[in-house]
Amino acid sequence: MGGSMVGSVRSGGDALLRRSPAQVWFAHRARLRLAVLGYHGISDPTTFAGQLDRLRRIARPVSLDEVETALATRRALPAKAVLLTFDDGERSIVEHGLPLLRERGIPGVAYVVASAIDSRTPFWWHEADRLVAAGARVAGEPERSPSEWVAYLKTVPQERRLSLLAALREHHEPVRTPQLTGADLGILESGGVRVENHSLTHPLLDRCSDADVRSEVLRAHERLTELLGRAPSSFAYPNGNWDVRAERLLVELGYRTAFLFDHRLGPRLPNHALRISRLRVGSNTRPDRFATILSGLHPALHSLRGGR
Repeated sequence: MGGSMVGSVRSGGDALLRRSPAQVWFAHRARLRLAVLGYHGISDPTTFAGQLDRLRRIARPVSLDEVETALATRRALPAKAVLLTFDDGERSIVEHGLPLLRERGIPGVAYVVASAIDSRTPFWWHEADRLVAAGARVAGEPERSPSEWVAYLKTVPQERRLSLLAALREHHEPVRTPQLTGADLGILESGGVRVENHSLTHPLLDRCSDADVRSEVLRAHERLTELLGRAPSSFAYPNGNWDVRAERLLVELGYRTAFLFDHRLGPRLPNHALRISRLRVGSNTRPDRFATILSGLHPALHSLRGGR
């Protein structure tokens, strides 16, 4: 199965995969797994609405509260359980995502970058992309496209990343982006989308010093406690990069769940509450691929290709 199926994914054969015997087997197996969908912004509301309608037909959308209860009682979630999560806290979640979720009674979780709330400061990867596209360069660094710069910045230590970003900003107009407000967080929560912790500034925690890891988790926790009127209890590791130091802090703070971004299905009762798998998906993911992601077929093939 491996060679031919992998080739079909690489050539864009999502329709072929969806209609393959392997998809039937994987879809049957997925009934007894937990699918946690990891979104970012909502760039395609129409396709996203179709995804939600499909989930209502074939799955059992659950809330983070239900996941936490399952873990606390050690009782597995229902068959076909699926949890929707949204990382970073882009404005499109409240503007486009929330109305569609609320119309269908589907809950979700928004993991927000705490320092961005009530600001016009862009997420650093958006800023780098826009600066490079506008012509920003760094002396001594090779020419890179905007996407190549963002990928490179994810590989370097935290101090180096901040230094390179500062160099990209030199001689360029500041990049500004309207972010979620404290009032928006209340709107999300009242609409069935829980707001939780995604760090203070979204560094890659495994590229950070001990002091930076502690600051990123604790200061975000404190800021969100202020904004929400309650302490957050769930965390999404930035970029999906798990870090043992961060996990220890989450234990100290009493967090009940934390999520990876490893493109895997997990058991209906997660094996480790602070390392729960998620599937990468976008609001623009087309129906055939969406089906194979939900079933676990696409993640299995992604793993065979050596994907992270």
